[in-house]
Amino acid sequence: MSSSLVQYVVVRGDLLRLMNWSMGAVIAQACHASTAALHIYRDDANARAYTADIDRMHKANDEASVRELSTTLLNSSIDHKLWIEQPENYATCLATKPYPKQDIQKYFKNFKLFK
Repeated sequence: MSSSLVQYVVVRGDLLRLMNWSMGAVIAQACHASTAALHIYRDDANARAYTADIDRMHKANDEASVRELSTTLLNSSIDHKLWIEQPENYATCLATKPYPKQDIQKYFKNFKLFK
């Protein structure tokens, strides 16, 4: 079952391009959000099955697109964690709990894979 599960991690591309964050700092944000989502939903059957098959990272263009995606996911009852970097109070990335790919792929089709 875990081979059909995905966790999407959406990272803001503008942190690198416009805000001059280092690649390491951006990746740290993705790690924080992913870990938080897995911890929050640790008792979920998909989260337990997924932990042996971690995959996929996508990036968003800017903070507004990450926040808009979060709103869309909330409105669609898709469990996720919007990671807010402190003390700056920036929404830097977002991670879903693991879901079957066919259930959430449509929300992420407009995001490019992180390179």
